[in-house]
Amino acid sequence: MSKLTDMQLILLSHAAQRDDGSLLPAPKSLGGKPGAVTKSIAALFKRGFVEETEATGIALTAAGWAAIGIDASKPTGDDAQVHDIQPSSPSNTKPLRQTKAAVVLALLEREEGATLDELIAATNWLPHTTRAALTGLRKKGHAIDRSKRGDITCYHSKAA
Repeated sequence: MSKLTDMQLILLSHAAQRDDGSLLPAPKSLGGKPGAVTKSIAALFKRGFVEETEATGIALTAAGWAAIGIDASKPTGDDAQVHDIQPSSPSNTKPLRQTKAAVVLALLEREEGATLDELIAATNWLPHTTRAALTGLRKKGHAIDRSKRGDITCYHSKAA
């Protein structure tokens, strides 16, 4: 997949959601930046992702569809509709940020809880850092209990 700027991605994605595949009018979220929009469209022309057409003005090409991860075999013709637009790779979407503290808490809330070794493996922290995180969770009001799983200490917390 080609490297695209955020503005170029917005322009291509917006065009992909339109029935005619046109880039114009530009999305309102890009408001107040007409020079930057023009520059981004020029860069998309240069890379062959868009082309000028009589019917729609500036529209996506097959390369433009592929650049945003959509199959280029989209319907064509005057009554074309774009259906089931889904990014083909996770690089087009931002994953939700999950902190290591949230991972620790999720492991502790499992029915079987978590051992220190499991917490270390999940967070890639050193043992003393992992124990400090458990202390930090206790200070934040989480009730963390200890029990034994065989000879190994296991930590538990109840979901809030």
